[in-house]
Amino acid sequence: MRISICLLWTETIIHKFYFNNTLFISFFFGSSEGAARPVDHSQVNTFCTEKIRMFFLFCILGLMAPISYSLPQGPAGPKGDPGPPGAVGPPGFPGVSGIPGFPGERGEKGGRGFPGLPGIPGRPGACLCGQDSPAQELRDSPDDLQKMKKALNFVKARTTGSKIFVSNKERGSFSRAVEFCSEQGLELALPQNEEENDAVTKFFGEEYNMAWIGVNNNKAQGNFGSDMKNQPLTFTKWSEGQPDESIEGIGCTLLFKDGVWRVGRDCSMNMLVYIICQI
Repeated sequence: MRISICLLWTETIIHKFYFNNTLFISFFFGSSEGAARPVDHSQVNTFCTEKIRMFFLFCILGLMAPISYSLPQGPAGPKGDPGPPGAVGPPGFPGVSGIPGFPGERGEKGGRGFPGLPGIPGRPGACLCGQDSPAQELRDSPDDLQKMKKALNFVKARTTGSKIFVSNKERGSFSRAVEFCSEQGLELALPQNEEENDAVTKFFGEEYNMAWIGVNNNKAQGNFGSDMKNQPLTFTKWSEGQPDESIEGIGCTLLFKDGVWRVGRDCSMNMLVYIICQI
């Protein structure tokens, strides 16, 4: 309908300019005085035809643009090829930690590390004190070397002959002394001669100067004349009036700093009497 109106409008303009020669000529070809002059109709026709064609083409283009926008949308075209990858985006927020995985396989043994720092100083070693010749005999005997190794586990040790007396300088009751030595695989100290008796007294300090010795504490079993294995004593150094005949039943033997032995009724002097064992 729009095209028909445009054609009708164009036809009206042609008649307007073509048949009204006086107005057309006076407008486009007239003189300044307005006097009429002869008209060349071929020139008029050519001029009108060119102008009308241009006007008609302009109308057609103006009418086609709205028509193209009012048409219904066509079907979707085929899917195009994938475009090139886009730029890398910024990092996202950290995710939630997952559950721990299973332990991996054991790796190969690593190389040797750097040496560690020096350790703290150890406690003082045992003092293998005594005469030179017995100590030399102990070092020369393979069996006695085992005795020396045991002695190194104690705070203090003294050698005499083939025997080593050891102590951690602990104090306790007679029963505790027997128990402690037994736990170490040893026996409660029992001197067999004057030299050994003197060696035991070297453990005493200024304040505490007594030690339990392994005399049988049951009077009924030898009247304090046997050792803990109920074997007769081969050496004694009883103080005057000892062993005390008034003691009945249980009595425990003490070695004093002056080297003499005494039987006491109280076997529970925990903080006064040293515990000394023999190897």
